[in-house]
Amino acid sequence: MKHLLPALPIILGFLLDCVIGDPYNIPHPIRLIGNLIAGLEKIVRKHMNNLRIGGTLLALAVITISTVTPLVLLALCYHVNIILGTAVETVLCCYMLAARCLCNESMKVCHAAESGDTESARKAVSMIVGRDTAVLDHEGIIRAAVETVAENASDGVTAPLFYMGIGGAVGAFFYKSVNTMDSMIGYKDEKYADIGRFAAKLDDVLNYIPSRLTALLMVMSAPLFKLDSRNAFRIWKRDRRNHASPNSAQTESACAGALHLRLAGDAWYFGKLHKKPYIGDNDRSVEPEDIRRANRLMYGASVLMLLLSAAVKCIIFGGIL
Repeated sequence: MKHLLPALPIILGFLLDCVIGDPYNIPHPIRLIGNLIAGLEKIVRKHMNNLRIGGTLLALAVITISTVTPLVLLALCYHVNIILGTAVETVLCCYMLAARCLCNESMKVCHAAESGDTESARKAVSMIVGRDTAVLDHEGIIRAAVETVAENASDGVTAPLFYMGIGGAVGAFFYKSVNTMDSMIGYKDEKYADIGRFAAKLDDVLNYIPSRLTALLMVMSAPLFKLDSRNAFRIWKRDRRNHASPNSAQTESACAGALHLRLAGDAWYFGKLHKKPYIGDNDRSVEPEDIRRANRLMYGASVLMLLLSAAVKCIIFGGIL
């Protein structure tokens, strides 16, 4: 039993996220990291001419602060006693996971779409996607929700779990600091191409293994929900590179295959059309229930990743306690 203690914060943190999700009315570490990024970006832009070097220094500062802070906090708590340390690390692990939040927000789209309220569904999906939603029809809104669940299953749930297995809550904070930078400054447009280059490249590196592992876990969990595992694997092999990012199409292609849907394709961002290849086959029309199916697939892959991460954490840290 003693050797299972290192995995306890991961397991309890995941369960806590499943039950209560992200608290909206109290400060969240990710929002604090976001404020840190925004503040340092202003300083870099004001005081440095070489934005590529400035962006690298920004990223290193954010990573250091975001990682050292929970490391020191947990060291102090575990020094007091293991119960306090475990409790605090459980809460920190919960903060790093977004399964319940992703499910709740996407289900708002599902419920509105099922009731035929396209405008409410459009408003709900605009809260979880970065594309222009005004041009989306009823099916396009549903498809966008399915895509964001599939893609963010890795960034928001399984990748943090992966790094928890390696370094506990501190490992997840390290990952999320980089992932948050990528979402804020990791664009390839004129404004962010230099300042966000280091963060974007590092995010690609950190997500390389988790995204592919998550896709395979989706394939494995598909039969549990009466989805097509064989087709999920086929589409994943065929379409996993159909995205500008080396990682984003991994989980999206597995989900598209499991659900027998065609996802991705052209999309509008800030009034500009971006040409993108499709992912999956157009075997049938998309329906609101597909959002539920995507969420089940996300949770199935997450539980499998939780088991893997817990096992790794026990192997790495089991002999220390």
